[in-house]
Amino acid sequence: MTENTATAVSTLDLLVDIFRDVLDHPGLTADTDFYEAGGDSLAAFQVTGRLQETLGCDDIPVSLVFAYPTPRDLAEVVDADFGRD
Repeated sequence: MTENTATAVSTLDLLVDIFRDVLDHPGLTADTDFYEAGGDSLAAFQVTGRLQETLGCDDIPVSLVFAYPTPRDLAEVVDADFGRD
């Protein structure tokens, strides 16, 4: 995982923080499954909205949260597909 030079936060750390906040689950880890932590479609939109806002990218599809339901898996895709690698 690379770090955003402006914020020095890795994509994985960013996603863990977003998942924790959106799902109100402070103990969530990089390998916690979105669904098992209580995630639903509204929460998935909140995750992608926060991610888009933070990264300044408006084309991250909500379907990625469903396809890659852990912060670790989603971070890998974001890094590879949205220029954070």
